[in-house]
Amino acid sequence: MKKAVLLILSFVLVFTLAACSGSSGKDVTGGVTIEKVSDMEGTVRVALAGWQLDNGIDALTGNPTIGLNEYLDKTFKKMYPNIKLEVYQIPWENVKAKQTAMLLSGDADVLYTGGAFASQWYQEGLLRDLDDLIEKDTSFDPSIYLEGIMNNSYSTKSPDGSKQFGIPAVLGRRMTIYDKKLFEDWGVETLSAQPGPDEILEKAKQMTGKNPKTGEDNFGLYWSGNSLNGSTFVALTLAYGAKGAEGSLKDIKNIKWHLNSPEMVKVLEWLKEAAQLPPAGFVNAQGAENFGLEKNNIAIALDSTGGSTMSEYRSKQNKELLDRFEPVLNMGPKGEGWVAVDPFIMAKNAKDVDASWEVLKFLTSYMTQKYMYENFSSTPTLKNADFVTPEDKFVKKALEIADVGHSELMDEANPFYMSDIAPAINGFISQAASGNAPDIQKFLDDLQARAEKWSANLK
Repeated sequence: MKKAVLLILSFVLVFTLAACSGSSGKDVTGGVTIEKVSDMEGTVRVALAGWQLDNGIDALTGNPTIGLNEYLDKTFKKMYPNIKLEVYQIPWENVKAKQTAMLLSGDADVLYTGGAFASQWYQEGLLRDLDDLIEKDTSFDPSIYLEGIMNNSYSTKSPDGSKQFGIPAVLGRRMTIYDKKLFEDWGVETLSAQPGPDEILEKAKQMTGKNPKTGEDNFGLYWSGNSLNGSTFVALTLAYGAKGAEGSLKDIKNIKWHLNSPEMVKVLEWLKEAAQLPPAGFVNAQGAENFGLEKNNIAIALDSTGGSTMSEYRSKQNKELLDRFEPVLNMGPKGEGWVAVDPFIMAKNAKDVDASWEVLKFLTSYMTQKYMYENFSSTPTLKNADFVTPEDKFVKKALEIADVGHSELMDEANPFYMSDIAPAINGFISQAASGNAPDIQKFLDDLQARAEKWSANLK
């Protein structure tokens, strides 16, 4: 089985630290002197979703990037000279199937992956709890990570919140961003620092139509109408207090569903009204290609990243764009929304647990997160991410949102949410955009009935 899996993964680039070559000659440590930490021996197999191993060029900015190979060669290899790494790089497109196979066959010890996958694997018994390792390691400080994603996320904690199985490494960015130029053109007061759904909808309506200054078609609002995780829907449920369900993923059969509550009706009423405002392509996650750039024609974008604007700034020092696009908090009561977290995790049957923990700890450390931010603009998961540049207001806002983040049952870790609720909501949005929204109460009553039937059929 082991050999078969390795053959399937023939496209995977495998290397050892000793094989590193083609150094950039650049400092990757931020001036820190790297010294040996331990003589610990061992071999650790690391499966990474999407990380770049070799030096290259950033496709957006044109800036050179230092791959993980060189970074590890200059850091971890010197700190732990007797720990051999076998690193497997897996494209995101295939990551769940490949990493699941590796966990089942025992071919990986430490993995970097999507938060939803990690949660599912934990519930299937494929991952190891980290609590004992954290408790006995005085050099590891869990308080350096953002509270909301370290202690209140299904991507790092067990369904009942009692066990730690993941350490957050990279944060997803989802915030509300608005175009100050379009607000000025339309004479609309800019968004508050923490706009709720009502404020957003009211102002978006005022900026949909012909721009009074340019005569161009403007769209007041944008969000991705086919999001797999329904992140905008999640933020709305938080804003309107529509829990959708009560209980625990640890006892999923006994979850009490509240999908047809008055609060959930408000969520769908908002979506029905708002679906008239974006460009038509939003139902397929299209139409916002210019958001964040000079030719933008969308006033407010939900669950946006600021990536385009920052790339322009990094490559062309375009401060005008940086000043034009402004991030604010998400729609939840404290500014929270759905927060994506990609963690490092350890396989249930990791071969060398102590060496694996040292690797996992290093790959989630301040130094590694600094390296990932500086080379690949990855959003850190640290309370004190002082390496984020002063201009990068988007990452700073994402960190604010993550710090108040928390997981509810309307989350991709909930299997019924992913299999039925999110697709149903996306279908509703598509129908609403075409002016054919179904009766909201009947739609939710049907969804509630399906959820109760799903729970009843669980063994």
